[in-house]
Parts: sequence; C-alpha cells; structure tokens
Amino acid sequence: MAEKRDDGLDDAGAPIFDAVLTPHRSLGRTGFAILMGTVAFLWLGIGLYFWSLGAWPVFGFFGLDLVILYIAFRLNYRAARAREEVTVWRHDIAVRQYAPSGRVAEHRFNPFWTRFAVQRKPDIGITEMALKDRARHLPIGHFLNPDDRDSFASEFGYALATVKGK
Repeated sequence: MAEKRDDGLDDAGAPIFDAVLTPHRSLGRTGFAILMGTVAFLWLGIGLYFWSLGAWPVFGFFGLDLVILYIAFRLNYRAARAREEVTVWRHDIAVRQYAPSGRVAEHRFNPFWTRFAVQRKPDIGITEMALKDRARHLPIGHFLNPDDRDSFASEFGYALATVKGK
C-alpha cells in the first residue's frame, strides 16, 4: 500500500514527495489466530474420525498439513516486513529499500538525469516501475497491487515532473 505524505512546501530542504510503500496483507494477527484455530479444530475432528476407523496414520498427516500451513503463513508475514521509502527533493531522489531481514539498501539519484520507466499491459495495468539513469536500473514497488502501483506512478511522475519544471 502506498502512503503519500506531501506537505506542499517549496523550501529546498523540504521534500516535494515522500511515500512509504508496503505490501498489503489482508489477514491480520487476529484473523490468523482464528483461521489456524478453526483449521486445527476441523482437522482434529476429521483426524479423530479416521483414527476411530483404524486409519490412524491419517491423523499424523493432518497434523503435518497444519504445520505446513502455519509455516507458509509465517513466511508470508515475514515477507510483509519489506518496505520502500521514496523521497524526492529539488536536487535529489532517495530510495531506501528494507528487506524482510532488516537489511537496508539506499539509492540516490539526480532527478534531472533520472527517468521513471513504467511498463503497462492492457489487461493487467502496470507490471513494472523503475528508476533509470545512465548506469542504473532500480525496480521499485514490485510488491504493490495494480491499483497502488497506478496511484504511486501518477503521484511520483507528477513530483518528478515538478522537479524538472515540466
């Protein structure tokens, strides 16, 4: 999800555009707990039914499925810790990319030599956004959904055009 913070100031020290891009996750902690509890209860009931029929190994496989589902959700939530901060000033563009592990990579661009490249497909919308200068190609917002990519692209494109005086 893209959150835009724009104070509208033209001061050289104040950013013209400042956005934090975060991946959207539709299931919060409470929803996760409810889902895991419901699935565990259902699989326990079905597993006990199979156990009563004498097919006791099925009970263990249902437990394995539950563990795999839990691990998949935990990995998904770990990936959700990634984020990007994009800030535009009159003479600088800063992009900070935070990996799920906590590692930070910071990239700086001169706005007058930087091009904002957007690739679109007719049925899908924006498929890739990137900042390009003479030697670098930096993809940004790859984890955003199509609506958020479109919103970010229009706002960021406007900010970059404002800096360049177009």
